[in-house]
Amino acid sequence: MKYISFFILTTSLSFYTFAQAPNGGSGANVSDLQLNTITTSLPFMAITPDSRAGGMGDAGTALSPSSTSIYWNTSILSFAKQKSEISMSYTPWLRQLTNDISLSYLSAYYKINKTHTVGGSLRYFSLGEITFTDAQGNVLRDDKPSEFELTGAYAFRLGKKFSIGINGKFAYSNLTGGIPVAGVNTKPGIVGATDLSFTYLNDEAKLGKIKGVYTCAITLNNIGNKVAYSELSRRDFIPMNMKIGNSFTVQNNSYNKLTFSVDLQRLLVPTPAKYIVVDGQNTLISGKPNDIGVIAGMLQSFSDAPGTVLEDEDGNYIQNEDGTYAIAKWSRLKEELSEINIAAGVEWWYNDVFALRSGIFYESKNKGNRQFLNLGASLKYNAFAIDFSYLASLNGRQSPLANTLRFTLRFDIGGVTTAKIEEPK
Repeated sequence: MKYISFFILTTSLSFYTFAQAPNGGSGANVSDLQLNTITTSLPFMAITPDSRAGGMGDAGTALSPSSTSIYWNTSILSFAKQKSEISMSYTPWLRQLTNDISLSYLSAYYKINKTHTVGGSLRYFSLGEITFTDAQGNVLRDDKPSEFELTGAYAFRLGKKFSIGINGKFAYSNLTGGIPVAGVNTKPGIVGATDLSFTYLNDEAKLGKIKGVYTCAITLNNIGNKVAYSELSRRDFIPMNMKIGNSFTVQNNSYNKLTFSVDLQRLLVPTPAKYIVVDGQNTLISGKPNDIGVIAGMLQSFSDAPGTVLEDEDGNYIQNEDGTYAIAKWSRLKEELSEINIAAGVEWWYNDVFALRSGIFYESKNKGNRQFLNLGASLKYNAFAIDFSYLASLNGRQSPLANTLRFTLRFDIGGVTTAKIEEPK
């Protein structure tokens, strides 16, 4: 019970910190910030594919290794106790809106030795059947748009407690089937990207007098080229993101094991700037232009929030003496902080046979308002395991993510390598 109380306390403090104004209450509150959602192309690359992390509020960056770690954190595969594993996941997607969109995920890894681990995954996103029409509403044809991603993974053990990982990715997005849109020829989006990950794992950690396994991980995901679906359209960023995860696992006895996990996650994509029309021209009044390169965009994403532009009694934007526009105090910093999503979860295993999970995910209202509670369970028998998770939206049934289900089937195909972390030679 004391472990659960500690988890609730630390999670509550995280939520409280991000809900307060940096100056102790003055300036702009989160509710005062303008709605300014960051959008990307190929968003399917950032959808949680597996049921385990999906049952823990999407707090999967520092969880113990499995084949689905290729999505979350490849570097942690260096600490896997099983020599190899393969898993298949399936998620019916946006069931509140339609019944034919789904995400399928196949992943596997193999430990060559104590130092080197390789793996791979295939992600397939089906958008169901779509009827294309012309401007007059005449049917052109029916199509089934889809997207997929191929990933090759490699983890390298640096020492007893440290490891690094790298993924190479190829993604293909065919949303239009080559049909011209508004007289412009379209084409599939093609992406080459990489993930970088780093893990510190201490299996002799102590939290006060409590002994357990502490894991800290940092990942940079989907670092790749911008995408355009026609020669005339603007090239958009893919969902590049950074995750910082921490977990602590306590083995009470030979039967009971508890894991607490907390992730901080944010997009490494420029925030849309604030523009108004002046003399028939779009004029930037706050923020920074986002028509820049990939690396510049990642760096700019930490300091480009436009904040809240102040208005007078007549609803006109207030200008300073130098011609710039007045911004609410602390609102830029507050918006930057609001771009950090918080995920937290807890997992209980009994005798490595049965597991229960729960978690919560929080995204600021002005950045998308994804807020949900997750529940999950697992059942393991010999080399087989099945995971299940359920998402309950905290925004009610109107959320398109409400009642999302995920299913994962895992198969241990290599046996146990070691029960203790060893120094690689």
